[in-house]
Amino acid sequence: MTQRLFRTLRLVGAAFIGFAALMPLVDRAQAQSQPLKLTLDRGVVEPLPISILDFFGEGGTSDPLGPQIAQVIEGDLASTNVFRNVPDAAIAPLVPTFSAPPRFGDVRTLSNAAALVTGEVGSTPDGRFALRFRLWDVVAQQQIAGFQYTGDRAAWRRMAHRASDAIYERLTGEAGYFETRIVFVDERGPKNQRVKRLAVMDYDGQNLEYLTGGSSLVLTPRFSPRSQEITYISYRDGLPRVYLLDIESRRQEILGRFPGMTFAPRFAPDGASVLMSLARGGNTDIYEMDLRSRQVTRLTSNSSIDTAPSYSPDGRRIVFESDRGGSQQLYVMPARGGSAKRISFGSGRYATPVWSPRGDLIAFTRISGGRFGIGVMDPDGGGERILTDSFLDESPTWAPNGRRLMFFRETQGAQSRSQLYSIDIRGGKETAVSTPGPASDPAWGPVMR
Repeated sequence: MTQRLFRTLRLVGAAFIGFAALMPLVDRAQAQSQPLKLTLDRGVVEPLPISILDFFGEGGTSDPLGPQIAQVIEGDLASTNVFRNVPDAAIAPLVPTFSAPPRFGDVRTLSNAAALVTGEVGSTPDGRFALRFRLWDVVAQQQIAGFQYTGDRAAWRRMAHRASDAIYERLTGEAGYFETRIVFVDERGPKNQRVKRLAVMDYDGQNLEYLTGGSSLVLTPRFSPRSQEITYISYRDGLPRVYLLDIESRRQEILGRFPGMTFAPRFAPDGASVLMSLARGGNTDIYEMDLRSRQVTRLTSNSSIDTAPSYSPDGRRIVFESDRGGSQQLYVMPARGGSAKRISFGSGRYATPVWSPRGDLIAFTRISGGRFGIGVMDPDGGGERILTDSFLDESPTWAPNGRRLMFFRETQGAQSRSQLYSIDIRGGKETAVSTPGPASDPAWGPVMR
């Protein structure tokens, strides 16, 4: 993606108009009520039927981006397993223009849609591209949201994702995660000569870019929770080094040339420091580096292997994996170090813990009976649930709203292939994430604003 487009996207983020500016059709007090609301919990959620009509061109004309924008929103909402798309062929004639309210009675007669999205693409008086949409409660027969986004026409896909975020939030009460990116390791070639490159893409697999050339091995990329920066391990000079990379500017720097091996770097919640594990003097312990001063602080001192640290979102605790008890298990300790409490007690071994952005759960990989699965548990170890099971599922990463996980799965055998998947933590089917080739080690970035 070019620097020009990045500047364009930042402009889009600044051009936001609240829904009251788009409500000439209904009473404002009525529109601010929300009779249509989904409650998300750990049980099975009955998907809400919703129809997204192709967006009009300005003044009721056609615009080639109209159907494409509707398709992106449909894909975003369907991927959550919270919404079920209702075909719009029978409904579209009931909404003749963007400015006209739907014929609600006929919509209910011809479909079972509980919610309806109508939209328009056009331009502002100063010539910027504009995307406008309305969200309608079909049962209550009223508008419940309306937004406009403006910017460069080339940024239409990001605007569509932002519309999806707004719809998701209005109907569930929770933040969306569609205007996000994923960094991962792109893998090519035979298993014994695998070329690994860093790549970044939109959460839905679009707008793929390669960040490294593949001349050196790269591992464990991790997004900053605050910015479009990543940290990762590279064997560029033959030894594993921790690197920091700004995705927008492509500015890259080595965080430190530590003696011995370096593993599993991960940002603190404020993005101001990085946790990592370093092998020194026969021990592997957890350290923190302040990114401004480059000062390194040792947090564990144990004869065992302590690695894969992850902060709680409030920055007060750290979960990590350790074999200090004789097997690979999960522990929680204060952020400044100190006494660690074991929290994993199920069958098998536990690895790659990562704290939810909500603070309520810790995701992990469990290895039991020769199989790998992704699971979640409460921070005190209670409420453990295993969400997936296969030959090898590993490296969970959270969506920014803490409601969905992404991970990678590797198949068995000489021709094994790794693939990214995502799953809702409340249960449901796993969804494959599209990549151009085998992929591993995903890391979900923050919402772009």
